[in-house]
Amino acid sequence: MNFAIVRYLIGWMLGIESIFLLLPALTAVIYGEPELPAYLIAAAISLAGAALLCHRKPKNTRFYAREGYVTVALCWLILAVIGALPFVLSREIPVFIDALFETVSGFTTTGATILGDVEALSHASMLWRCLTHWVGGMGVLVLAIAILPSSGNALYLMQAECPGPQVGKLVPKGKNSALYLYLIYGALTFITIVLLFTGGMPLFDSVCHGMGIAGTGGFGIKADSIASYSPYIQGVITVFMILCGINFNLYYLLLLRQWRSVLRSDELWTYLGLVVVATGVITLDLRGVYGGLGTCLRQAAFQVGSVITTTGYATADFNVWPGLSRAILFALMFIGGCAGSTAGGLKVSRAMILLRTIRREINRLVHPRRVTAVRCDGKALGGEVQRGVSIYFALYCLCILVAFLCLSGEPFTLETNLSAVVSCFNNVGPGLGAVGPAGSYADYSVLSKLLLSMAMLMGRLEIYPMLVALSPSVWRKD
Repeated sequence: MNFAIVRYLIGWMLGIESIFLLLPALTAVIYGEPELPAYLIAAAISLAGAALLCHRKPKNTRFYAREGYVTVALCWLILAVIGALPFVLSREIPVFIDALFETVSGFTTTGATILGDVEALSHASMLWRCLTHWVGGMGVLVLAIAILPSSGNALYLMQAECPGPQVGKLVPKGKNSALYLYLIYGALTFITIVLLFTGGMPLFDSVCHGMGIAGTGGFGIKADSIASYSPYIQGVITVFMILCGINFNLYYLLLLRQWRSVLRSDELWTYLGLVVVATGVITLDLRGVYGGLGTCLRQAAFQVGSVITTTGYATADFNVWPGLSRAILFALMFIGGCAGSTAGGLKVSRAMILLRTIRREINRLVHPRRVTAVRCDGKALGGEVQRGVSIYFALYCLCILVAFLCLSGEPFTLETNLSAVVSCFNNVGPGLGAVGPAGSYADYSVLSKLLLSMAMLMGRLEIYPMLVALSPSVWRKD
C-alpha cells in the first residue's frame, strides 16, 4: 500500500472542499445571514487538514486498484464529516449524527433528509446542501483528477468511484477523461439553470435546483419540493433529470459526431424504453386520481424520471397513488439510471447483462450444444464482465437484506423500513410510508441513521471501495 499517495490525495480533496465551503460563506454575506462564521471555520479546518496532509509530495506517485479503493472510501467519509460541521456550528442541525446523515445524503446524491421544515434553513445552508449534490454527482475524486497535476494511474480512481460495471477512458489519459466529463457535466448544469431562470424560477432557486438535477440529488428548498412551481418548470426538470440519467460517455461521443456508436447503445434504448413504458402505465393508472390525462401524464413522467434517475424530487405524494403505480416506482428504485451517469441504483446495464445471462442459461438447457454469447452494443461480453456483474448483484442483494434486518427493530411498518433501505442504498431519497415525499428520516434512531448513512455510501461507491477499506490485509505495507 502506497500510504503517501493516499494521504496526498485526501489532502488535495480537503483543499478543494475548503474552496467549495467558501461559496455558502459568500452566500451568507450576500443575504446578511449569521451562519457566516460556521462556514468560515469549517473551511479553515478543511484547509488546515489539507496543509497537514499535503505538506510533502510523495516521491512515488503511482497507485493501483488497492490505493484507488482506499482513497475513494476515506475521501468520502472525511469530506462528509467536514461537510457536516457548518450545520452543527450554526446550530441549524445541532445534533452531529443528524448533520452527518444530511451531508452523506448530499454527497451521495441521495436526497434523504432529517429536516421537517427545510424552508427554515438559511440561504447559505440551502446552497451547501445542493452544492454537495453537484460535487458528489460526478464524483469528488473525478473532480480531483481533472484539476490535479499528473498523478499516475488516474483510471484506478475513476474505476473505484464511477458507477457501472466497467469504466473506460474517453481519451488516452485518465486526467483528460475526467476533465471532459466535468465539462459536459458543467454544461448540462448551466443549461438547466438558464432554462429554469428564464421560466420564472428565482435565480437562487434555479442555481440550487440546477445543481441538484445535474447531480441527480433531490434536496429541495421548499417544503413541497417541486409541487409549487409551474408546469413549465416541472417539465424542464423532468427532461433534464432523464438526460442526466444517461451515460455521460454518450454525450462525449455526440460531441465527436459518432452518431452510430450512440444509436447502438443497448443501455440507452433500454433506459428510455423503461421511462416510456413506466410513464404510460402509471398515467393510465392515475386517471382516477387526477382530472385530466395531461395532468396524469405530467405527474407520472416527473415521478418516473425522478425515481429511475434516483433524483428524488417530487411534485406529489405518491404514497396516496394506487398500488400498481407505487409498485412500479419501487421497482425503478432498484434499476436506477445508466452506468457512467450521476444516477444511482443497480444500473440498467447490469440489469440487461443479468437478464441476458439468464436467457443464455435457459437456452443452454434447451439446446446444450449451441454456443451462444451474451452481447451488449453488438459485442460479445467476456466471461469476466459477466462474472463481475453476477458477484456484484449477489453482494447488492446481501447488503440490502442485512441492512433491512438491522432496521427491522425500528417501530415502523415493513413497507417503511424496506423502502428506507432500498431508497438509501440506491441513492433515491424518498421512499414509501413514513419516509415518503411528505415525510423524513428524522424519527429513526441514531444507530439506524448511521446504518442508513453507510448504506448511502456503499450504494454510491458501489460496495467494493468500502469493503476493501475494511479489509485488514489492505493496510499492510508492501
